[in-house]
Amino acid sequence: MTCPRSDGARAARATGLAILAGEIVGCRACPRLVTWREAAAADPPARFRGEAYLAQPVPGFGDPAAQILLLGLAPAKDGGNRTGRVFTGDRSGDFLIAALHRVGLANQPTSERADDGLQLRGAYVAAAVRCAPPGNKPLPDERDRCAPFLHREMALLPELRVIVALGAFAWEAARRAVEATRGPLPRPLPRFGHGAEAAVGPHALLGPCTLLGTYHPSQQNTFTGRLTPGMLDAVLRRARDIS
Repeated sequence: MTCPRSDGARAARATGLAILAGEIVGCRACPRLVTWREAAAADPPARFRGEAYLAQPVPGFGDPAAQILLLGLAPAKDGGNRTGRVFTGDRSGDFLIAALHRVGLANQPTSERADDGLQLRGAYVAAAVRCAPPGNKPLPDERDRCAPFLHREMALLPELRVIVALGAFAWEAARRAVEATRGPLPRPLPRFGHGAEAAVGPHALLGPCTLLGTYHPSQQNTFTGRLTPGMLDAVLRRARDIS
C-alpha cells in the first residue's frame, strides 16, 4: 500500500467526504427509489418491527486515506436502508466485513449498526446506487443520476489505487466512473467475472488505478457456494497487494 499523506490532508479529505455525505443523504432525485425506500421502512419484516429505519440515501464510509474502494450495487432494504450504512446489518455485510477483517482492512469482523465501532484501514466502501431499489434492481437512469456522487467520492480519495467491484452491476458502474475520472481502461475490457482485472495508467494528478471483480456477497451467492470466504479473501488480498 502507499503511505498516507499528512494528518492535515487526511482531515481535509474527511471534511470533504462529510460534506458530500450530507448531500447524498438529502437527495430525492429518483421518485421510484424514494417511494420504495420509505415504503420498506413503513412495513419491515417481523425481526425489525419497532426499529426505526433511516430510509434515506446511504453515503460511503471508511478511511479518508483509502487506497482500496469496494463498490456494491445498492443498500439492502432492511440493511443499509435501515442502519444508514451500506453493508451494515445484513447478511451480505456480515460476509464482507468478516473478509475485510481477515485480510487486515477492518478492525473487527462484524458490523450491525453505524455506531458499532467499525473502522476500515486503507479501504472505503460505497454503493453505485445510494437508495434501496425494488428487487435489488436499479434502473440504468437511476445508476446514472447517482454516478456524480461516486465520481466526487473518488476525487476525494486521491490515494485510491484499486476498485473492487462487488458484482456485475458494480463492475459496469466502476468502469464508467474510472473512465469518467481517470481515463480509458484497456480494450477489450475483460468481461465481469470473479477475479477479473483491468488497469488504467497513471492519471496526471491521481495515479494509476486497477479494477478488480468479485461475485457479490449476496446470500444467493454465499449460500450456494458460488462465492466462498476463500474466494473473496483472495480478491481482497490481491487488492491489498497492488494498492
